[in-house]
Amino acid sequence: MSRLLIALVLGVSAAASGCSVATSTDSAPQTTEAAPAAASPLLVVHKSPTCGCCSLWVDHMKQAGFRAEIQLSDNVEPVKRRVGVPAGYGSCHTAEVGGYFVEGHVPAEDVQRLLKERPDALGLTVPGMPMGSPGMEVPSGEVRPYTVFLVHRDGSVSPFAEHGPR
Repeated sequence: MSRLLIALVLGVSAAASGCSVATSTDSAPQTTEAAPAAASPLLVVHKSPTCGCCSLWVDHMKQAGFRAEIQLSDNVEPVKRRVGVPAGYGSCHTAEVGGYFVEGHVPAEDVQRLLKERPDALGLTVPGMPMGSPGMEVPSGEVRPYTVFLVHRDGSVSPFAEHGPR
């Protein structure tokens, strides 16, 4: 079975479940490494144990050189509140890296830019689950236009990057 077909099946499954239905309880963190510790940033990813699109996003980030520690939880809402994800800008998983949060299907290149530029902000978010974003790929390769937003310390947002055809 091709990777794209697997992504489609997992994406449809995630969309059908809202990526929020979980059947197991919280578990200990799982750390996976894609590069030496000194060379790559550590992402701490908070996600439901049943969300396939979140796992595909983690794979995307690891392929870009990030290390990942997975924190499985039936409810990631407290994490979203703690790090400052604004209402209406949430998605199915929340990550923390380098003092910032990364909400949803943010491309690795945008996270790398965030860590390089180090703006005075809380983090990045891609609201919802846009088709074609990392972890939400489809066999046709279609990417629906979406915006990555920078969340400022006061909770306001501004566009950080645009993806997909306009």
